[in-house]
Amino acid sequence: MIAISFPPPDFKITREGNKELIFDRFRKKNVVLTPEEWVRQNFLNYLVKVLGYPASLIGIEKEIFLGEMKKRFDIVIYNRNMQPWMLVECKEMNVPLTEQTMQQVIRYNMVIPATYLVITNGTHTFCGNYVAGERMWRFLTEIPPYNS
Repeated sequence: MIAISFPPPDFKITREGNKELIFDRFRKKNVVLTPEEWVRQNFLNYLVKVLGYPASLIGIEKEIFLGEMKKRFDIVIYNRNMQPWMLVECKEMNVPLTEQTMQQVIRYNMVIPATYLVITNGTHTFCGNYVAGERMWRFLTEIPPYNS
């Protein structure tokens, strides 16, 4: 498991009727502030402000097809050649990260191959990469720096 110290939140939160909205700097629009969205926004903040990931190379909630099923993955970070470099699956804080969660992001990786896979619920975070020669996933002790 990777310990993450999130930067202090500086989000713009508004209310529209009975819904709280958070301004997503990446999608440049207000989105409903769900518990999962809170985790996603904090993790994005961490990637950009703490690890220095380039915001311009981050995609959020992109659609993919697994067979005939339409799915959305939470975050993709591209390399400088615009190839997927890292996929991130976010869950709300009270959802445990299980083998099923890891299998979900591995299935997404079959459609969008990336070097690194991350699962997080804001409290617990795991990052791994596939070691082809060993034909297995290796879990890391930290989120890799972007320039690796």
